[in-house]
Amino acid sequence: MSDLAVLESDALARLGSASSLDQLRDAHGDLLGKRSPLNDVRKTLGALAPEDRKKLGQELNDLRSRLDAAFAAREEELLAAERAERVADERLDLTEVKGRRRRGSLHLVTQTRDRLEDTFVAMGFTVAEGPEVETDWHNFEALNIPPAHPARSGFDTLYVKFGEPESTLVRPHTSPVQIRLMLEQPPPIYAVMPGRCYRKDTPEPRKVPNFSQIEGLVVDRGITFGNLAGTIEAFTSAYFGPNIHSRLRPGSFPFTEPSAEYEVTCAICEGRGCRTCSSTGWIELGGCGMVHPNVFRAVDIDPEEWSGFAFGFGIDRLAQMRHAIPDMRVLFDNDIRVTGQF
Repeated sequence: MSDLAVLESDALARLGSASSLDQLRDAHGDLLGKRSPLNDVRKTLGALAPEDRKKLGQELNDLRSRLDAAFAAREEELLAAERAERVADERLDLTEVKGRRRRGSLHLVTQTRDRLEDTFVAMGFTVAEGPEVETDWHNFEALNIPPAHPARSGFDTLYVKFGEPESTLVRPHTSPVQIRLMLEQPPPIYAVMPGRCYRKDTPEPRKVPNFSQIEGLVVDRGITFGNLAGTIEAFTSAYFGPNIHSRLRPGSFPFTEPSAEYEVTCAICEGRGCRTCSSTGWIELGGCGMVHPNVFRAVDIDPEEWSGFAFGFGIDRLAQMRHAIPDMRVLFDNDIRVTGQF
């Protein structure tokens, strides 16, 4: 018994003096493993009388329990110290930059959204918003997107587990806000809808899966495709400056007819061709077109009396073009060397 007391004292001292998790685990193996002094004592139990064997066995079990508890307590202390050291090492002092105090600022995408809203409000539009989690009807059915359309598959759209399967999703565009607005407000309508969108896209220099978009909707009597083209050119000049122009090329969307793709002069190379614009000199910003009669019918607006157009742009891509950023992905790295420039 006296030998066990000495063994316990030495073991507790070694566990308490361990200064790292590796040292502590090595000590635990030496003190309680197959080749430990404690195990050597256990091997002698067979030579003892039954009463002595029972008493010593109980003492050995109690001693092992105390050493395990001491090991667990010391392990928790070392883990806490390690976490505190890691937190201290990874801590960023954002109050000082090169010896001078620096204030934070809005993210470039947020700044771009604010500028876009100001630009369109100055052109006579209002700003409307809607939920990011949408119903299948608002996002697809009311927009004349048929059930078999590829955009409705799980390969493109992110559905959420709510209600019937594939009945609820995180919106891939801000178009459902147009539906909600037309249901709530009778024509005439002149509005833009900014917001976050989500798609199953692979990050690329001009595309990310979680992005911001702004869409516009005009519904009034006598609206033509010429009004659409003029609005887009007026916006392009107002936002990018007089040296950047827009062009429309034929497109196809279920919710507009006729439809067009909207492109602007590449601000990186100014139309000469580069990696960002795939050497074309143009950057696609979004789609547009005249509102399809089926969309008007879905929201109880008479397409014989009213006409209109819709357009949609990526806010992140607009920021990329305005500030000549070659790769959109750097906007989401939270690198202060990038974000601090804006």
